[in-house]
Amino acid sequence: MSVSNITVFMPSVLTLIGIPGLETVQCWIGIPFCVMYLIAIIGNFLLLIIIRSERSLHEPMYIFLGMLGVTDIVLGTSIVPKMLGIFWFHVADIYFDSCLLQMGLIHTFQGIESGILLAMALDRYVAICYPLRHAAIFTHHLVTQIAAVVTLRAALLVAPSLVLIKFRFQFYHTTIISHCYCEHMAIVKLAASDVRVNKIYGLFVAFTVAGFDLTFITLSYAQIFFTVFRLPQKEARLKAFNTCIAHICVFLQFYLLAFFSFFTHRFGAHVPPYIHILFSSLYLLVPPFLNPLVYGAKTKQIRIHVVKMFSS
Repeated sequence: MSVSNITVFMPSVLTLIGIPGLETVQCWIGIPFCVMYLIAIIGNFLLLIIIRSERSLHEPMYIFLGMLGVTDIVLGTSIVPKMLGIFWFHVADIYFDSCLLQMGLIHTFQGIESGILLAMALDRYVAICYPLRHAAIFTHHLVTQIAAVVTLRAALLVAPSLVLIKFRFQFYHTTIISHCYCEHMAIVKLAASDVRVNKIYGLFVAFTVAGFDLTFITLSYAQIFFTVFRLPQKEARLKAFNTCIAHICVFLQFYLLAFFSFFTHRFGAHVPPYIHILFSSLYLLVPPFLNPLVYGAKTKQIRIHVVKMFSS
């Protein structure tokens, strides 16, 4: 295609404008975002300290929870400092390669978090449906292998999208990104070339990760519910169901926000841009903020150790 005179050749710096339409109140929006980020960092670090220091918590369920905490810390830290720099200090410029790095971190750790939620669902499935075989199946060696596979899968799926942007696009319509962080489609829309390959690959990655993980999470919990409701004693049913409540809350809020953000961004043509950006930002901030609160409140062992830590 012909390139117009207003296109930019391989820009070295891009500009993030924040939330279009809400520029005058961005400084106030940054306050709850900052509070959620601080609570997420403190809560997840607290979970990691408790899990690491208490040998009784060196079980697959809590190891996966620690992995989720690390993922949430990296995910929040990859977007919030730059976002607050835009909102509060008007530091809007970002190097092109730094923008790609931020995009890679965001999407990679989103994929890792989805994989960890699947691993936690499978762990609960084995623990409730096959309790006598749980220790033999979910060994520390298997947990290490799952962590490696989940990380490698996310990295390998996200890397081609970075390569496609870096080496396919040379000319850009503009260097201004109408967003508060570097997201795949926000960068792709800047290109003055055919972007169908990038869009198709982005959809492929989204449905491969979320579709695969959500399918097996749903099947796992369906089987868990069937098993729990067949238990003869009411107390046993309540105890088994209570161990899954925190997991269900976490994966519901993660996937509901994910799918709402995904579909409004791609198919909500009549939805104002600031709605897209607010929900996509909340999708990245709410899980790290809620996960330690949910697990701290609903997991008895963690709650006991938190109380013990503060009382001592």
